[in-house]
Amino acid sequence: MKKITDERLVLQNLKNIRIAFIIQTIGILGILGYDLVTSGLDEMRQNPLWTIFIITGVVLAYLSMSISTDHEDHKINPRKSLIISLAILIFISTIVGFLVSVTEGFSIINGVIVGVILFICGFIPIIYIYFLRKNRQEEEAE
Repeated sequence: MKKITDERLVLQNLKNIRIAFIIQTIGILGILGYDLVTSGLDEMRQNPLWTIFIITGVVLAYLSMSISTDHEDHKINPRKSLIISLAILIFISTIVGFLVSVTEGFSIINGVIVGVILFICGFIPIIYIYFLRKNRQEEEAE
């Protein structure tokens, strides 16, 4: 199979892939919606399509992050942005952890666990964006 070199054909191929992805996502959402209506939330989340949908969403978000960092203003200082993002993440994780711990039926341990999980889930994309910005800045310096 030959590699496509014509830019128009490459663009058309990407559009076709996007349309196929949209149709696939609508199909997955339809099946999950049907499971939700007929069986409930727990049964829907046990469906393997739920896992595929979540993984696809996460991968799409990370791929979009790399495009967003290439598109944003080049004057952004990666380190300053990292510190601000981490401060906001720590604040939000602390508040959510505290609110969970004071909620009836939950203990301080539950609040700490939720806060730590929220911090880890926010920390990974923040570090990823930091390294993307840092690498882009180093490439521009060369």
